[in-house]
Amino acid sequence: MPRQIITGQKIADHVKRLGDLYPPIPLDTVDRTVHNPEAVKQRYGHVLDYLARVELEVDRNVLELLVLLPDVDETNRMFYADVWQPQEIQHGLILDRLQQDLDMPAAEPHLEVSSKIKLLGALAHFEPIQSVAKLLYYLTGASTERQAVLAYNQLNEGLNEMGERAIAETIIHPIKQQEPGHFAFYQMSATAMVQAGELKPWQLFLARVLREKSYGLVGTNGMDRYKADMGAVIMNLGMEDELADYAREIGRVESRLLWANKEGMEVPTYILKALHESVDLYTEREARKAG
Repeated sequence: MPRQIITGQKIADHVKRLGDLYPPIPLDTVDRTVHNPEAVKQRYGHVLDYLARVELEVDRNVLELLVLLPDVDETNRMFYADVWQPQEIQHGLILDRLQQDLDMPAAEPHLEVSSKIKLLGALAHFEPIQSVAKLLYYLTGASTERQAVLAYNQLNEGLNEMGERAIAETIIHPIKQQEPGHFAFYQMSATAMVQAGELKPWQLFLARVLREKSYGLVGTNGMDRYKADMGAVIMNLGMEDELADYAREIGRVESRLLWANKEGMEVPTYILKALHESVDLYTEREARKAG
């Protein structure tokens, strides 16, 4: 089967289609009726808080993008400014309103751009480094959005099992409908860079090194407390016994583009390591509380 070539026009068309198909979800279109608030809070309160915080951190993500890609092109600008940011911020506001309905504190997004991003951004003014930064940005986006898709799928299924159809059908389902399009944008953009040969072998090598050293699960922000929170999300969604499969899903784009030369490597080891670390940190934190 011939390889499908991803062109800039295909990516631009995809972004426009996303904006046309999925406008930001208005708050007044969702039904926040919860039949058993305590049960939902007990089972999924932490997940809702984590997802709300991550979605509300989109404003920091935009700042990071502007730092990493100072010469951003129109397709990327249209994606983050006209499609992705308006959709994601609305996801966060809706989820945050829902968790406050459950008598939980409002989400506290982490909005400070990290020193590592600032350092890479300073180097990104050099064109060869900017290409590396751009590829890493796309790979991070693909991994992040795939994590979101899996989390919302599990959450939607669990809420329906609990009989909480109003929030499942009018909040979680519409949100999870929008996430695959974001994943597709990042996947197409990263693939297009590699297909077009935009990176020389030394740049791909540098991308592999930086990715292995800097990889983090969505929302962990390089901090142990957030890593432990992510471990709680994994446990609450019942994915702790399927970490290898989960790692394979969220790492499939970079496995293909960065590590295809490593025969037999189905998933980069750093992704599975990050998952185990989060679960271990959460388990240790709960043990300290119990002790």
